[in-house]
Amino acid sequence: MSDALDRSPTPGTAAPPKTGAVVPVLAFGGIVVSLMQTLVIPIVGQLPQYLNASAADTAWAITATLLAAAVATPVMGRLGDMYGKRRMLLVSMAMLVVGSVVAGLSDSLVPMIVGRALQGLSSGVIPLGISILRDELPAEKLGSATAMISASLGVGGALGLPIAALIADNFDWHMLFWISAALGVVALVLVLILVPESKVRTGGRFDLPGSVGMAAGLICLLLAISKGGDWGWTSGTTLGLFAAAVVILVAWGFYELRNDQPLVDLRSTARPQVLITNLASIAIGFAMFSMSLVIPQVLQLPEETGYGLGQSLLVAGLVMAPSGLVMMALAPVSALVSRAKGPKVTLMIGALIVAVGYGLNVLLMSEVWHFVLASCVIGAGIGFTYGAMPTLIMGAVPASETGAANALNTLMRSIGTSVASAVAGVVLAQMTTRFGGFALPSEDAFRTVLALGVGAALLGFVIAAFIPRQRAAGAEEAVVTGSVPEPSKA
Repeated sequence: MSDALDRSPTPGTAAPPKTGAVVPVLAFGGIVVSLMQTLVIPIVGQLPQYLNASAADTAWAITATLLAAAVATPVMGRLGDMYGKRRMLLVSMAMLVVGSVVAGLSDSLVPMIVGRALQGLSSGVIPLGISILRDELPAEKLGSATAMISASLGVGGALGLPIAALIADNFDWHMLFWISAALGVVALVLVLILVPESKVRTGGRFDLPGSVGMAAGLICLLLAISKGGDWGWTSGTTLGLFAAAVVILVAWGFYELRNDQPLVDLRSTARPQVLITNLASIAIGFAMFSMSLVIPQVLQLPEETGYGLGQSLLVAGLVMAPSGLVMMALAPVSALVSRAKGPKVTLMIGALIVAVGYGLNVLLMSEVWHFVLASCVIGAGIGFTYGAMPTLIMGAVPASETGAANALNTLMRSIGTSVASAVAGVVLAQMTTRFGGFALPSEDAFRTVLALGVGAALLGFVIAAFIPRQRAAGAEEAVVTGSVPEPSKA
């Protein structure tokens, strides 16, 4: 492994490529992938008409992306560590392009689901990009670059909604996917030309049984979470899937612990800094998604309800857009705090800012600017947390495991957002009011979801407080060299 970690140039060989363009290229790739995830939101309600299928069936166009992303993210991370992170980044971007083309050509349900699943396979782009940064950038640039790439997830999500609404209102709905394909091609070409391939690799053989077991367990878990509201939380199907997930994932864990080349090194994952950061990531993922579930709905509900603001989907998207820009703008600030005080402090500060943002929104829900203010504050907090989490992970694992470790952390955040969607769905379905003969979520229901966002952010703060304390300089050195210092007791 020492040979793999040696990045010094060999005499007589060409100098390594300049890395000045690596950060913007990888950030653009992250934005493109997160845009893909939100581009379909404006047409969800019309998909049954477009695809000549029931609403329950067309919901699989969303679920397929979620399941494919959950499986692909850790697998691509591990393959990146083994065979090259840039290579797997190119494969991921190619899956985005192919999936977008398939969806763009679809007029029926099955091709749409296939296209959306292929798009979901591109979700490893951001953790792979962060891992490339560790291999290519000097210590003084790594913190801000990591925060910037992490923020790209929020930027794409925030900008995707108004862009998609504008396209859906003025063009044929297939254009959403053709634009996604075009952006994917641009990102793929830029990576091919400007991003160097790292020599930091583990080699070895791929753990196929482990990947199958993990995929089966995650699919059962996420299916139960995402579809439990439709099937019934006490239905045999939902409970059976939860039970299957527990059995499969426990068996998978025993198998991985006995495998000398596992898909996920559970011993590394059990290190306090990694384990606690991943637990905090679930809570932060929950808090992040609560905003997306409440703000667009309240903005679009009719004013006659007494709490809706009667705005269009485009306006709702524009209200959310500044939060993504705030995330990007504060990425360097997040890096400075991590450099001075350590990423643990940055994560805790970010969680508190998110809680404050949700608290503001609980109190302020009567004007459009109230939601702009709240989303920007929440976005600022998310920018801090998303910059700190990969830094904490990379400070605790060898360079040869960076891709898999970052991918697992991304998966933990995704699980948090999935749980948020399920919990919010239950709250909004149970706390309703009658309007025009229809049952709509009540104002108290939306405030409850926002309050849950406060609670999730505070839970993330408390969990992060137990992360072992490290000196910022030591953590930064570990990130760059691949050494894993013994964490001092908190």
